[in-house]
Amino acid sequence: MKKDIHPKYYLNAKVNCACGNSFKTGSTVENIHVEICSKCHPFYTGKSNIIDTAGRVDRFKKRQEKSVSKTKKTLTATQKKAKIAKRKKSDK
Repeated sequence: MKKDIHPKYYLNAKVNCACGNSFKTGSTVENIHVEICSKCHPFYTGKSNIIDTAGRVDRFKKRQEKSVSKTKKTLTATQKKAKIAKRKKSDK
């Protein structure tokens, strides 16, 4: 390896999470600040923790409800044909 081209490696780099958890690891940065760690991440904790930024979750749920209600309202092709045939019979 060439000398003086690699960054300094810290064996005991300190990682601080927004939840208050801190631990040590190896890194080229001495202090690391993270927003989410294994103590507070939903995948590791098994808890569903939705971080709502500016109402995005609510907007998504509203859009999803609208799409579900639209799919319920749409008729299949055979249902449409039956409805048209019923109308033609009632017109005669």
